[in-house]
Amino acid sequence: MGVERFCVEWPCVETFTSSRRSVAVFALAPWAFGDVFPPDLVTRLRQLVDVASETTFTSFEGPVAAAALAEADILLTGWGCPRIDADVLAAAPRLRALVHAAGTVKARLDPVVFEHGLVVSSAAEVNAVPVADYTMAMLVLGAKRAFSRARRYATAVEGTPRDWLPGDDTGLHRCTVGVVGASRIGRLVLHRLRSFDVEVLLYDPYVTAAEAARLGAEPVGMDDLCRRSDLVTVHAPALPETHHLLDARRLDLLPEGAVVVNTARGSLIDTEALTRLCVTGAISTILDVTDPEPLPSGHPLFALPNVLITPHLAGAQGRELRRLGEFAVAEVGRFLKGAPLLGRVEPEHLPYIA
Repeated sequence: MGVERFCVEWPCVETFTSSRRSVAVFALAPWAFGDVFPPDLVTRLRQLVDVASETTFTSFEGPVAAAALAEADILLTGWGCPRIDADVLAAAPRLRALVHAAGTVKARLDPVVFEHGLVVSSAAEVNAVPVADYTMAMLVLGAKRAFSRARRYATAVEGTPRDWLPGDDTGLHRCTVGVVGASRIGRLVLHRLRSFDVEVLLYDPYVTAAEAARLGAEPVGMDDLCRRSDLVTVHAPALPETHHLLDARRLDLLPEGAVVVNTARGSLIDTEALTRLCVTGAISTILDVTDPEPLPSGHPLFALPNVLITPHLAGAQGRELRRLGEFAVAEVGRFLKGAPLLGRVEPEHLPYIA
């Protein structure tokens, strides 16, 4: 290995050149590996780098993991990845990049990773697409009261009306939709809402009025959004300041019959207050995330006809998982070429991502 030395005034910068191929190590749950990285994608990856081990690590304890880390230039991570901290970095002296083939890296990384100069990328943008699609489907179906009406339809007594009434004030057309958070997913939802004849409100304290207008939304305060929205969809990160952002007081501001959709984090909504209003029939809700998650067996929300709870499935599932692997392999290629990474995570953004 040679050393090239460049001195422009000071400090001197050293770069190392080597004919050694970069080595990648997989660190994600075995159940996810086959769908995220099917054989043809692994073959494509091997055209770019060597793969240190056939093992997909969910722990970095033990001699096999230690040997793999010692050789690793790139970590390819995903669901089930161990936390990357100072001890892991000490065991991986060659490590230069971490490419996360899933959504958020927030729980996976100690900030020390950035202090060591590692480049971090996440497929969060890719994972956001199915969440936005799920959200739009739920907004359309929620506005039609599809879930409660389907349940009543299935249990209707012979000879009674089958729950279709003209002028019953359902449907997304000309509704007011409140979007909480112009996150990756929030922005995709805002873009999709342009295809519908709806009024869009946006609450995001970091978005200017001009930017909100470019996103097709009217910027409003959180209380105003609650008062005016027929449907509210939540896309903010879980932070101390967003805990119970939709608390009892704000939920009480919602119009009669409003629908709340949450695909972000369960802690953004006060579950007890939400339950109280759904029990009375004042509002309806569609939850892909809950607080706690999962809800305990027998929780009253499970039994209500105006509530749909899905098991955190809005993100990439099944056939959608391959797109995460495709993105990760392409990012490895961009990294090796020195090209900008499409999913790069900057250290200052880490506290504020989902």
